[in-house]
Amino acid sequence: MIKIAVCIKQVPAYSEGEMDPKTGVLLRGGLTSVLNIYDLPAIETALRIKEEKGGEVDVFTMGPPKASDVIREAYAMGVDRGYLLSDRHFSGADVLATSYTLMQGITSVSHYDLILCGKQTTDGDTGQVSGALAKWLNIPYINWVTKIVKLEKDSIIIEQMMENEEVTIKTKYPCLVSVEQSIFIPRIPSLKLKIAAKKKEIKVLSLSEMQDQNKNHYGLRGSATKVEKIFPPTKVKKRPIVHKTGIEAASDIFKIIQQIK
Repeated sequence: MIKIAVCIKQVPAYSEGEMDPKTGVLLRGGLTSVLNIYDLPAIETALRIKEEKGGEVDVFTMGPPKASDVIREAYAMGVDRGYLLSDRHFSGADVLATSYTLMQGITSVSHYDLILCGKQTTDGDTGQVSGALAKWLNIPYINWVTKIVKLEKDSIIIEQMMENEEVTIKTKYPCLVSVEQSIFIPRIPSLKLKIAAKKKEIKVLSLSEMQDQNKNHYGLRGSATKVEKIFPPTKVKKRPIVHKTGIEAASDIFKIIQQIK
């Protein structure tokens, strides 16, 4: 039996969106949201481990009440329990405050043998929350994981893809593993589980459920980074494709560079 926690996130379905000019925080109201695509392989990994060794799979997500939708998606895949970390004091968190909040939420629920995360999110795209979470939990952290080699009673053997080579690593529980998209193809939820997911309870964890209830450690107050300035990217109009010889193209490029100067 192995107890697994998976960290997931609700993200905007499209790249369009506006930022708060004062705080630099993404304004999510009115945006269509979906389960972060990189988290799906993490859920699938957890479920496959459960099927092989037995155990329980819980998911944790932080966000507004609407974020409960991604927990129901996880339920439809076969997850046992879902926890939504939702409180106005959690809003506007950067990597530091987000990872700290997740740590507080996870430790308030149970002790887990294995914590799984996706490689990154499609909105923040930092890929740093999983490593920061492991640091807060003071447990081993392995990222870029492409394969679960073997599950043992008190440890896990995995393959990690480095820049130029694959590395096989064995680490004891508890540990945190960040998986690549290629590790498993996520399953398609069954109709039966989809129906059951709509009725399943979701536990909401607010600041009052955390061991540390200091408001200065969460959200914007607990964030170490602040947005200095935000601005929309310049929209590029569609341009015709021109075919030229190498000498002609080089001459035109040189003229453009001179104009820029």
